[in-house]
Amino acid sequence: MEETIAGPEAAQIPKQRGESLLENAVRYAEERHWDVVPGTWLEAADGEQHCSCGDAACAAPGAHPGRADWATLATGSATVARRMWQKQPTASILLPTGRTFDALSVPESAGFLALARMERMELTLGPVTRTPDRRMNFFVLPGASLKLAELLRKLSWSLGSLDLVALGEGSYVAAPPTRFGSQGAVQWACRPTAANRWLPDVEELISPLAYACGRDR
Repeated sequence: MEETIAGPEAAQIPKQRGESLLENAVRYAEERHWDVVPGTWLEAADGEQHCSCGDAACAAPGAHPGRADWATLATGSATVARRMWQKQPTASILLPTGRTFDALSVPESAGFLALARMERMELTLGPVTRTPDRRMNFFVLPGASLKLAELLRKLSWSLGSLDLVALGEGSYVAAPPTRFGSQGAVQWACRPTAANRWLPDVEELISPLAYACGRDR
């Protein structure tokens, strides 16, 4: 079963420890219609976990694309996804952004503050991930990366003044239960459910996210 994490909505995050990367990748394609692509993986050597990319200083060991054409290999077919992970069962699960969703990436501390604020505002959230490098990714409708600068300007912030990044076309997020080396696994802060199948637009979340990132500076 997957570990839950502290913070808003933690009580609603089902535990799913023990499910394989293959099972999760197939479910994302089959149930959420998300494109998935296998990334790098972890290899044990000298009692330590190393990234399959071979870079000893890899910033995201076992959790990034393994080849330059990774985006063209992404698939929304559960059958193809199963075949891919059968070839490399320990490959990370990467979800390309800019297709069925974009992601708003913020520091973990700002993310939890924003979640609490969104809960009080009774906003409808999409899925949200928490990564071991202490980031949170809020899934929103595609197009967020094109709107972000103007939306922040209207809130009296510039694009570079906040640690708030929109991941769109050409980017990706690592999905649970992908592991970042020895740092731990990606987790759901707000798990995909039938209730959040329809994603919010960036306009709906930008105000509490910008406020939280401003407080977190």
